[in-house]
Amino acid sequence: MKKLILILLGVAVLVGFSSLFVVQEGQKAIVIKFGKVHRTPDGMPFIFEPGLHFKIPGIETVRIMDARIQTLDDASDRFVTSEKKDLIINSYVKWEVVDFAKFYLSTGGDFDRAADLLKRRVSNALRNEIGARTIKEIVSGERDDVMINALEQLQGEQNTNENEVLTEEQEVELARNGSDDLGVRVLDVRIKQIELPTEVRESIYKRMRAERTAVAKEHRSQGQEKATVIRANIDRKVAVMLADANRKSREMRGDGDALAAKIYADTYGKDPEFYAFIRSLDAYRDSFKDKSDVMVLSPDSEFFRYMDGAVKPAQ
Repeated sequence: MKKLILILLGVAVLVGFSSLFVVQEGQKAIVIKFGKVHRTPDGMPFIFEPGLHFKIPGIETVRIMDARIQTLDDASDRFVTSEKKDLIINSYVKWEVVDFAKFYLSTGGDFDRAADLLKRRVSNALRNEIGARTIKEIVSGERDDVMINALEQLQGEQNTNENEVLTEEQEVELARNGSDDLGVRVLDVRIKQIELPTEVRESIYKRMRAERTAVAKEHRSQGQEKATVIRANIDRKVAVMLADANRKSREMRGDGDALAAKIYADTYGKDPEFYAFIRSLDAYRDSFKDKSDVMVLSPDSEFFRYMDGAVKPAQ
């Protein structure tokens, strides 16, 4: 009897533990009963929030799923612009589960499968936006518009089925074949990097270098032309200034010579003998400036009239 009581007590404890389940913070759970999602009386999926909950062992199965914001960050993909040119674009997406029943029925609660399905939808939205623009528009001016329009396109697709309540037949169909309606919401679409394909990048760089080289040559030729004009103007101004300076110097020199001649004439008129003496001394100094100078003159030459010791009065 005691053994039976112990067995029954053990079974009760096991059933009690198996009827409990815990939903951690950042998670939510749904209960599958007889292959269908457990719903409230008004037909909405019954969502279990974080905490301790009960279930019927053997009849109800709990599916716990991550309720946090997810990041879809995949490898770069190739897109075609309106010019029929390829671009390699790396993007990422922020998304979260909003309808856990649809999410479970369409993906089986597999987040990797959901990411693959969502990646196709994001890729299609980006292709629509990039295919309507040129490379210049995407890179320089309309990159933000591409991301915003792609996000609005994805959110518009989600809003069409946001408030739809599934029937039992639709639940069975979703569980069997899945659906494009994943029960998720895309929160943000971002383009991280835009690159040209390797096979065309080098040719574009060469063309850009050639264009920049042509522009540089044009600027250099224009600079040389302006430099030649500036130098010619400066040379002309310098020549005019030098000519004017030479003219003024000749005028000043002439005025000085005239003034000196006048002074000499006035001085000569006051004392001719002294004037003749001074001029003779200047002549002696200029004649015997160099020790190697030689002059052959007679002793009674007029040149030495002030050196023979007697000054003859002028006649």
